[in-house]
Amino acid sequence: MILTGADIVVECLLEQGVDTVFGYPGGTILNVYDSLYKYQDKINHILTSHEQGASHAADGYARSTGKVGVCLATSGPGATNLVTGIATAYMDSIPMVAITANVARSLLGRDSFQEIDITGVTMPITKHNFIVKDVKDLAHTIRRAFNIAKEGRPGPVLVDITKDATAATIEFEPKIPDTIGPRSYTYSTSDIDKAVEMIEASSCPFIFAGGGVIASNASAQLKEFAEKIDAPVADSLMGKGAYDNTRPRYTGMLGMHGTKASNFGVSKCDLLIVVGARFSDRVTGNTQKFANNAKILHIDIDAAEINKNIDVHLGVVGDAACILTDLNAKLTRQNHPQWLKEIRDLKERYPMTYPQDRLTGQYVVEQIDFLTNGEALITTEVGQNQMWAAQFFQYKYPRQFISSGGAGTMGYGLGASLGTKLGNPHKDVFNIAGDGCFRMNMNELATASRYNIPIIQVILNNQVLGMVRQWQTLFYGKRYSATVLHDSVDFCKVAEGLGCQAIRVTTKEEVAPAIEKALQATGPVVIECMIEEDDKVFPMVAPGAPISECFSQEDIKE
Repeated sequence: MILTGADIVVECLLEQGVDTVFGYPGGTILNVYDSLYKYQDKINHILTSHEQGASHAADGYARSTGKVGVCLATSGPGATNLVTGIATAYMDSIPMVAITANVARSLLGRDSFQEIDITGVTMPITKHNFIVKDVKDLAHTIRRAFNIAKEGRPGPVLVDITKDATAATIEFEPKIPDTIGPRSYTYSTSDIDKAVEMIEASSCPFIFAGGGVIASNASAQLKEFAEKIDAPVADSLMGKGAYDNTRPRYTGMLGMHGTKASNFGVSKCDLLIVVGARFSDRVTGNTQKFANNAKILHIDIDAAEINKNIDVHLGVVGDAACILTDLNAKLTRQNHPQWLKEIRDLKERYPMTYPQDRLTGQYVVEQIDFLTNGEALITTEVGQNQMWAAQFFQYKYPRQFISSGGAGTMGYGLGASLGTKLGNPHKDVFNIAGDGCFRMNMNELATASRYNIPIIQVILNNQVLGMVRQWQTLFYGKRYSATVLHDSVDFCKVAEGLGCQAIRVTTKEEVAPAIEKALQATGPVVIECMIEEDDKVFPMVAPGAPISECFSQEDIKE
């Protein structure tokens, strides 16, 4: 059949099973939006308030469903407004396809109105990107983009299309999408045998699970593996839910704001097995003193991560689910009762605590966990709110915690919550934010109200940039430069003005009724919780220190 380039774009999206896209129209992408109008019974387009919101929504949709997220933008500022969201997805290996339109081919390179070399701009922050100048290349390119986004280590791909290519016509032939299998050809039987030998020689093994476990759908294999080798399990921020946080083997997050049980346990173990994690600086602390007592076995799909930040004794490159399956088949059951007792003792000696005499962010997160039976999907912004959400909600499943890890993108969570809710309409979705993050992209409340998307936006309002202030308190002599937000902004009025229901909470007793009311609502609700400005995230590892030197509020007092 003869179709325009714009119709081919939409047909290719349908081929790939896309049912929801997020975007904002403009001049160069008008032909694509005209096609979306014709296909509106097949593809749900969500008009966000800003292109950055569209990119974060596509990211949240992808993280929470495992599908490829899709966002659209016009040329120039429309395309550049996607950049932060594309970088966020790139840092956390999230499959996304961003489709932008550019000026006509004859106008390229002439500094034409709203012309930006978006492929040049995004080259360092995409897994791959394309510019399509001829309609005959369009279908093949979009199909390749989806394959690249999904295959191996996932990531964002950008496809820029000149406006004349969206208007031109050509014969279109539908195609069944390629099957993308797990990457299991990159490791050998010898690799598995060496790993088995290391594991069976260990008396104090420790497992550290990252986002790669979730990306490869390897949670069941990880659970079996942990039981088979009789080891405790910690996770990274991106690995939340890869291993059920309610299980006795779970020790909490590892790293700068990880638990003492995890940080001390990894520092004492004789074998650290890292699955689908990249040794971020926020995890390792001082790399020269990280897990010095242990041999390190690193399982990762990306060979570039092996020995990049931490030298390891053995790297096994491939899909985590495949590797863990092979390991489970070859391993004999291990027993380490004394080691597990030592870890249990650490957990009992160093529980996660917070002030009980007043309203705190930690208490709010615990109440969300309790009142949703731990079944809610949690998106977050970045900072103290993010850490409290990671520490005090017990994540039982993969894709339950949606947050910006590597990029640390303030303003991410609200857009992500929209994508998460649309991808999981039968789940309760909470976005946990600080007031500093919330004011960055709070315009997306208008998107939530326009489409009546029943997300619950929680603002932990301490009227400061909490995490930056925490560093200023601990390491900068309490010089609070540009971190105090005391002003006359009323977030409840803003929320109501943008079409949402709003509830302000000032005491612990008001938290549960507010959450229960929000859970019964049929549209978006904002809960603003007024907390103290000097509440902090603990435990903490000072910059440059080893994780074995993590400290708490009690340690500071002593």
